[in-house]
Amino acid sequence: MEAVMGVDDSEQGTRMSGPRVLVAGASIAGPAAAHWLRRWGAEVTVAERAPELRPGGQAVDARGVAKEVIGRMGLDAAVRAACTDTAGAHTVDADGQVLETFHADDDGGDGFIADIEILRGDLSQVLYDDTRDGVEYIFGDRIAELAQDTDGVDVVFAGGDRRRFDLVIGADGLHSELRAMVFGPHERFLRHLGHVLAFYSVPNEFGLDRWLLEYQDQESGRSALLRPIQDATRAMAMFYTASASADFDVDYRDVAAQKRLLRERMAGLGWLVPDILAHLDDTPDFYLDQVAQVVMDRWSSGRVGLLGDAAFSSSPMSGQGTGLALVGAYVLAGELAAAEWDPDTGFARYEARMRSFVEANQEIGRLNARSREVPGPDAEPRPDFTSEWFTELVGRAINGIELPDYTGVPDSVAQAGPPITSSAKP
Repeated sequence: MEAVMGVDDSEQGTRMSGPRVLVAGASIAGPAAAHWLRRWGAEVTVAERAPELRPGGQAVDARGVAKEVIGRMGLDAAVRAACTDTAGAHTVDADGQVLETFHADDDGGDGFIADIEILRGDLSQVLYDDTRDGVEYIFGDRIAELAQDTDGVDVVFAGGDRRRFDLVIGADGLHSELRAMVFGPHERFLRHLGHVLAFYSVPNEFGLDRWLLEYQDQESGRSALLRPIQDATRAMAMFYTASASADFDVDYRDVAAQKRLLRERMAGLGWLVPDILAHLDDTPDFYLDQVAQVVMDRWSSGRVGLLGDAAFSSSPMSGQGTGLALVGAYVLAGELAAAEWDPDTGFARYEARMRSFVEANQEIGRLNARSREVPGPDAEPRPDFTSEWFTELVGRAINGIELPDYTGVPDSVAQAGPPITSSAKP
């Protein structure tokens, strides 16, 4: 176990004398929550089971109110400096001929390719760098046991340490161990959307230059993508394939079995797929899992709350998982502080503010998954993404939440202003 403890409490004049809060997970939701919890006066510890920050990963986007949160964090310039600088996307046929084009500045930068697009690992690094001087980070350890009472939470770490906290926040992802420990087994909350997603980095031997390329095979429901990253010598490859939950029996931590599965599922797919798969055994950052959402009746139990994918994964099919994590972190920390750290009140207000925003984004994810289903006699009609109702849904998914101004908390009630689109300018 490695602990990294910052001692600089100068930011925003914060005094480190508030409640002790443990956050599980150091990807995006965890460090984002740490930023706001510390700003509002908490003493924050972030525990991450991996030995260090995980680099690379899928390209993620920030749209609408998520960009506003980044601006309020003071991180707009740092985030944009780490972006992939993707100009747009082309859908192509098996011969590489362009079928459709999307630009990063479509819809004010909130379109299919957002103007803030960044690798998950790069955003995680920005958030870590922002918080490391005032937040305790523990790498290579995790929560092994937890017991709460009316006054606090006793935690036993896998490494043997025993500590007591006032609040515990689970931001440890789709397969959250904390969620299983406190709320019940994964099967109760995971909703598989009938697809498998894989991605990994490859040498950029494909002439990729700021443009994402996507090939979809309509008959099989499979697709392959290549997208640019900041390192122009490499690219990110992604694959989608249809897969019923019953057909997926590979452990999400068994990488060798996952690679075999990907080769089997992508056999015979044209375009550049054979050349992309040729790098499968050499890649340092392979990932594969079922596309799934997390659906829960409540995101808290006593002094334990959930955030990000652990609470309300909308799946990569929504394109909004990172936005939900950033906005959720802001609202969770703000509502707890506004409630003077009373968990019952703070968690309830957090959920009340976030619930419809989450549901709109999850609906986007389900519709996009349905649009990739293989046509059949019993299949539902594919969604009409040109309809007025879908445009309205997208609006709610991007900007459908008011961001209160928590400056000066704790207060009896945080005051919400008008709906915010974004004040963070490119």
